[in-house]
Amino acid sequence: MNILFLTMSTGFTDIETSGIYTDLMRKFRNEGHDVYIICPNERRTGKHTELNVTGKIHCLGVRTLNVTKTNIIEKGIGQLLLERQFKSALKKYFGSVRFDIILYSTPPITFNKVIKYAKAISGDRSLTYLLLKDIFPQNAVDLGIMRTTGLRGVLYKVFRNKEKELYRISDWIGCMSPANVRYIIEHNPEIDSTKVELSPNSIEIIPSDINLNGSCRKIREKYGLPADKPIFIYGGNLGLPQGIPYLIECLEANSNRKDCHFLVVGSGTYYQTLEDWYKLRTPDSVTVLNGLPKVEYDQLVRACQVGLIFLDYRFTIPNFPSRLLSYLENRIPVICATDPNCDMGTIAEDNHFGYYVPSNSVDAFTASVDKMLASDMERMGERGYEYLKANYSVDNTYNSIIKHL
Repeated sequence: MNILFLTMSTGFTDIETSGIYTDLMRKFRNEGHDVYIICPNERRTGKHTELNVTGKIHCLGVRTLNVTKTNIIEKGIGQLLLERQFKSALKKYFGSVRFDIILYSTPPITFNKVIKYAKAISGDRSLTYLLLKDIFPQNAVDLGIMRTTGLRGVLYKVFRNKEKELYRISDWIGCMSPANVRYIIEHNPEIDSTKVELSPNSIEIIPSDINLNGSCRKIREKYGLPADKPIFIYGGNLGLPQGIPYLIECLEANSNRKDCHFLVVGSGTYYQTLEDWYKLRTPDSVTVLNGLPKVEYDQLVRACQVGLIFLDYRFTIPNFPSRLLSYLENRIPVICATDPNCDMGTIAEDNHFGYYVPSNSVDAFTASVDKMLASDMERMGERGYEYLKANYSVDNTYNSIIKHL
């Protein structure tokens, strides 16, 4: 079969690297399908539109503005232009291909015309499947970036209509968690609820020996981390959705601890804010590192004992950060400091691999650190790994899509 994947993700320079989308595309390839990917070649890369074919993988990088890790104006304009740019590239490079499955992820919500065109050239037999990773524009409203009324509400209505249209033209909508399924059904009563299903973030799970004590010691030495303390790691984006002011408050409150160490690794619009605090306070129990290449980051996670997840408390939508998978893959338990609408903390507690903390209480975070240190962290990590294998394997995602044909 021919599989089309439309994405704003820029991580397709090497399809063999690990990631929620590269792993899924490899799964389709390994099952014998031809995979066609359309993704951005952002302005910062200096690359023009180009097609790279490696076996059954056809990756079309389309010249675009910067649509990730840039200011909100360029990001907004860039996402609006994606629809026209992707449709034009699809016509030119893949116009003669008839697709059996048309996959697309959010963000963005501006692929409607591309999806309709791909469906039109492929015929009624083709399946459209939305991998819902982001609920926009409500997330922007939650964080105060957008309003639902007044002049600023006009833009909200434009994007909300695009969101509704995206749901309407999708044969199936795969959501990241049960709370996401409920939210989409409750807030979009006009769509058929039976086409909304659970399809979580997933990865290819490769069995490995994590008991690499010698390697862990070397990794800790490399980054100046204490050799004899449990390390709580946060790794990922440092932006508005992560509630960085709260993260800093938590680090400040625990900055003099002697029984553990906190490590933050990432990049984003709030990284400078975090680094400024770190340089000013020079806390003994905290280390802050700028973003690392994925291979190095994965090695660093293996040298830690607990994974941290942060989300802004103002969210009314149930986000489900993909960094959870890295923690579970490396058999470490988690502390989920999130808004109450996110069900990640509930899932972690119900399955005994982590704790939930409301991300408006520093005292609750400190108490959860104490609780974690008193727990059997190794056993909790093993439970998390078993949950990962049962629920977040790329095989599950592949099967949930292919069953609809």
